[in-house]
Amino acid sequence: MIEPSSKLPHVGTTIFTTINQLARTHNAINLSQGFPNFDPDPQLLHLVNEAFKKGHNQYAPMQGVLSLREAISGKIEQLYGNYYHPESEITITAGATQAIFTAIAAVVRPKDEVIVVQPAFDCYEPAITLFGGKTIEVLLEGNDFKMNWTAFKSAISRKTKMVIINTPHNPTGTIWSRSDMLQLQEILKDTDIILLSDEVYEHIVFDGKLHESAAKYPDLAVRSFICSSFGKTFHATGWKVGYCVAPKSLMLEFQKVHQFNVFSVNHALQIALAQYLKDPQHYVTLSGFYQEKRDAFLNAIKGSRFKMVPSEGTYFQLLDYSGITDEKDTVFAERLIKQHKLASIPVSVFCGAAYDKKFLRFCFAKTNDVLDKAADILNSI
Repeated sequence: MIEPSSKLPHVGTTIFTTINQLARTHNAINLSQGFPNFDPDPQLLHLVNEAFKKGHNQYAPMQGVLSLREAISGKIEQLYGNYYHPESEITITAGATQAIFTAIAAVVRPKDEVIVVQPAFDCYEPAITLFGGKTIEVLLEGNDFKMNWTAFKSAISRKTKMVIINTPHNPTGTIWSRSDMLQLQEILKDTDIILLSDEVYEHIVFDGKLHESAAKYPDLAVRSFICSSFGKTFHATGWKVGYCVAPKSLMLEFQKVHQFNVFSVNHALQIALAQYLKDPQHYVTLSGFYQEKRDAFLNAIKGSRFKMVPSEGTYFQLLDYSGITDEKDTVFAERLIKQHKLASIPVSVFCGAAYDKKFLRFCFAKTNDVLDKAADILNSI
């Protein structure tokens, strides 16, 4: 048997696979992985069916269907005041994860340092490692998960090639403020550091707040790969369609990798999405839709022993269980599945091994009956 030397020796099965298997085994209500349990808009499904029927079943252009790139360009300019040229600064990707992987692959070389703000989604560090880079962790501080900008600045060295940020933030449900983005812009000013901004939940921000895209800040925009997701936005995570925008010079390098990675993305879905984006109401109303679910979920568990600060964005809610048990979050999450039939994600898996703040992440992108059943379980603990 051939036993290759692993390029990712410390990477095992993801927490999402592990928790989902446990949830199925124990017939638990699953609020762990971040996907809705309801269908996309029937209008969008109709547009997809029509696109298939009209013969859009062969390869799409490598960069993506032009009409979809034009729609994305118009959306970003309308929302954030920055113009990205559809022909040279936008690429349609097989989900945001592929966009993030491709951006890292395009610029990170052996011994480059990449600052990753933690807690962090689990796809960043393996990609950095694959291309010989070194992850430099900067931890969000306190139970409100705020950036210590002094610590962030201290983490920058002459080897820093890239910084990865995520807002709205998974798993904490926090958002970066205008002040945060301005401080980031000031620190990166006059450097050659590239910013990778993961903005897949850009349209899910609550309580009248605004999403602060890197596209809104000129000195960030000129150094940024910005990645987003149609799957997250339109309740269709299984479609795996997203996009990346970046200045022409960065996008050129991105596409060099993209064309040999996936080359192109589902043609019919792109045709349908281009038509669907013509009505901005399909994305500007999303915050209100998910805020109703967040509020209903929190109201249903307000009498429980869990402590909570309402999520500012994403469709995730953290619950602090420190008043219930001293167990490590991975242990409590497993017990919650086996004994109480409810699945969540322990927050420590998004951080270094020593992290243990007694938080579990729950996805509220579920139908009301599922959220009500989950609330009953949480109230019983």
